[in-house]
Amino acid sequence: MGETHERSDELAAFADLLDDAPAASGSGRAGRIALLVVLVTVLVVLTSGGGYVWWASTAPLGPPTLTTQPPPVAAGTAATVRLPPSGSMRVSVAGGEAYLGADVDGAWATSGGDDPRPIASIAKLVTALVVLDRHPLDGASDPGPTLAFTEADTDLYDQFYVRGATIARMPDGSRLSLHDALATMLLPSASNYAVAVARWAYGSEGAYVDAARSWLAANGLTSTRIVDATGIDERNTSTPRDLVALGKIAEANPALAAIVAMPSISLPDGPGYVTNTNDLLGIEGVRGLKTGNLGEGTFNLLFSSLLDVGIGAPLQITGVRLGGQTHDSTDQDVRAFLQSIRAGFHEVEVGTALDTVGEITTAWGSRAEIVLARSASLMTWSDTPVTATLDVRTPETYADGETVGTVTWTAGPNTASAEVAISGALEEPTLWWRLTHPGELG
Repeated sequence: MGETHERSDELAAFADLLDDAPAASGSGRAGRIALLVVLVTVLVVLTSGGGYVWWASTAPLGPPTLTTQPPPVAAGTAATVRLPPSGSMRVSVAGGEAYLGADVDGAWATSGGDDPRPIASIAKLVTALVVLDRHPLDGASDPGPTLAFTEADTDLYDQFYVRGATIARMPDGSRLSLHDALATMLLPSASNYAVAVARWAYGSEGAYVDAARSWLAANGLTSTRIVDATGIDERNTSTPRDLVALGKIAEANPALAAIVAMPSISLPDGPGYVTNTNDLLGIEGVRGLKTGNLGEGTFNLLFSSLLDVGIGAPLQITGVRLGGQTHDSTDQDVRAFLQSIRAGFHEVEVGTALDTVGEITTAWGSRAEIVLARSASLMTWSDTPVTATLDVRTPETYADGETVGTVTWTAGPNTASAEVAISGALEEPTLWWRLTHPGELG
């Protein structure tokens, strides 16, 4: 009776197989014959003993096949660095080397060569540094010694007035701290204060010029020539290379850096209310340093900027624009350059949630995808190449939603990552497939 019962089970299984059996690949009489041969063969196996059916229905299956491909990633848009078509510009950038690369030969960007040009009132920045070399201020809040201006000093107002130079009021008997005298010299670019401060520090303007030349040589600024304290004389010349180095020296002096960053100062007992000629203060991170011009085509700006480009700490930019056509166009040249640097930094979307990065397939034709679990982006500069690496482990359950690895994208110093997971359920094989594919069972 037991054997009869087993045979009945086998026949029932055979009936199930008839339901599972795929349609004959052929057509007509030949197809029916092929199907009949297969079915008869299976029937013989079934009726010869129940062991095969049980084994085939319960035997372990070989693992699915997993194939992956890191997703392709396009680089960001190439940056267009805006440099003026005439005159010259030289710029040094610090703090973004991992993105931009280091300065080459002391500069990150240049245009117009490195020939000496008249520097005009940028010379007053040299005056301030040379005076502070002899009479240093202890930080931004130190007023320093008091200067009592003489009649010879107050006469400078009229002397520079008839020359058409920029001046500031200097009442008879006025007294100012060194800090405030330097602010009056630098912010409105008052030439009478430049000479008065130089005389106070060195006894005469000639003695100051000698000290300035020694100071320039000691600081390696060998391509800079100073003939007076004001910059009015066009023989006060320098090169873009020297001026960028000069700007860095000025930035490193806390008292001077604070003065040139002031939009204005009110000194009722002296020059009154005076404003900074640097109209870019506070725009694109500009914090100084000095303007200078001798008329059309000789407008200059030595500038310093802490430019926030979205990478954490701002870029520290020191640059000079020489030979601008007008004050406004010179400002626009510098502003356009800084804007182009900021615009060159951007977030690049490197992966979108559900993007396919691979697939899982089975021998019996079931399939599921491997997809990104979330979107990802990273900050890049310009068209920095983006690389992607895919780390996938063997799934444990092959279930829909199972996390099976990570994609990591790299561009410059930044990386971003996203997990990858199985999307879709793998179907079990039919009994028919198991019985007809014994070689693929464990």
